[in-house]
Amino acid sequence: MTTAASRTTEVGPLLRGWRERRRVSQLELALRADSSARHISFIETGRSRPSEEMVLRLAQHLDVPVRERNSLLLAAGYAPKYAETALADPAMAGLREGIDRLLVGYEPYPALVVNGVYDVVAANRGIGMLLEGVADHLLTPPLNAMRITLHPEGLAPRIRNLREWRAHLLAQMERQIALVRSRELRAVYEEVAGYPTPPGGEPMKSGHEFAPHPYFALPMQIEHDGHVLSFVSSISTFNTPMDVTVAELAIETFLPADPATVEFLRSLTL
Repeated sequence: MTTAASRTTEVGPLLRGWRERRRVSQLELALRADSSARHISFIETGRSRPSEEMVLRLAQHLDVPVRERNSLLLAAGYAPKYAETALADPAMAGLREGIDRLLVGYEPYPALVVNGVYDVVAANRGIGMLLEGVADHLLTPPLNAMRITLHPEGLAPRIRNLREWRAHLLAQMERQIALVRSRELRAVYEEVAGYPTPPGGEPMKSGHEFAPHPYFALPMQIEHDGHVLSFVSSISTFNTPMDVTVAELAIETFLPADPATVEFLRSLTL
């Protein structure tokens, strides 16, 4: 039988782990959470049982992901606070409608929505255009954005600056893994990091000396229909999510990085 005392012992090391991961001292966390370093120490060592409010307050100031906040509450003997509602649930109809309007409104520029392991949950026609030629087995649901991008039968052979873009994506995943404890995400990372790099990719040339248009951020340069298209990506998440599913959604939009790409995409709408 699990007692309240044993739960307190469980939640203490979890909170300490998040604090150390965020490189925050007990004193700094105490000041943020309007508490004392002594109380934080007692919680971490199991000498004091935190209230539900304190668990949530510490989790907020440690930027603990919503899914893991539920785990902290359970470890402390409280019920989970955040639901995990399937995106197909009728309660999510407003969210789905808003996402669909955003994606359609961004056309002809590519945009998609992914979950916490980069499975694609929605995409517009701009993304569909870029997927031409991708192997069928990579387009079998659930589609995974990282797998499609870096697989030798995916977009990788057509990405001109694959070395730089691959390094960017892997570093992005590494940062995310450092922030969240997700075995599923780590499994995806280990898979795509192990893909061979197709031959023939050329390093991206940047700056005024080599490129006619200097880039303001690292672009993905991809061959499509006899053209080389350049995009820079931007990722958006929801503010103060109250649901695990919503907390793990990310909207990625691709902005044309040079006039040639803008002209090509506009020609598709004529």
